[in-house]
Amino acid sequence: MSLLITKPALFRDVNMDKMKKITFVVLGLGALALSACAAKEQAPHGDLREVTSSAEKLPSFLNAKQNAVQVAYQVAGKLGDTLRWIPCYCGCGESAGHKSNLNCFINEIRDDGSIEWDDHGTRCGVCVQIAMVSAQLKQQGKSNLEIREYIDNEYSTGFANATDTPMPQS
Repeated sequence: MSLLITKPALFRDVNMDKMKKITFVVLGLGALALSACAAKEQAPHGDLREVTSSAEKLPSFLNAKQNAVQVAYQVAGKLGDTLRWIPCYCGCGESAGHKSNLNCFINEIRDDGSIEWDDHGTRCGVCVQIAMVSAQLKQQGKSNLEIREYIDNEYSTGFANATDTPMPQS
């Protein structure tokens, strides 16, 4: 859990609106650049996927990506039990069949602990922003339900339709 204490804490004194703006500016400078990697496979909707042995081993398609994108993938690896309850509002539910914000980063967590990563989040500031805000709220002690309600409130207007994500119990 040291990741949640060190990385998202960079935003500790920044209000959520300002954090969103910072994230968009940082991502806007380079998140659209794609890196090539022969070890990846392409999903039917165009996203690249790569399998690593665990959540601690990030995919190679992140090597040339900005730090904020890499941190979002680390967050997804650590907070899968939270992000699976958080919808994404970038339109990926319709375009890529995603069911939650977690799917923007991770396609599958396998029984052996290996992870099939999805590169969708490398090209989408909304996905990264939702993951980072969720991590910040989790660090503040918010429950999955409180995080979900905050994300729904903040993103339900002015963004694409939410993924079809079930509500957490609490």
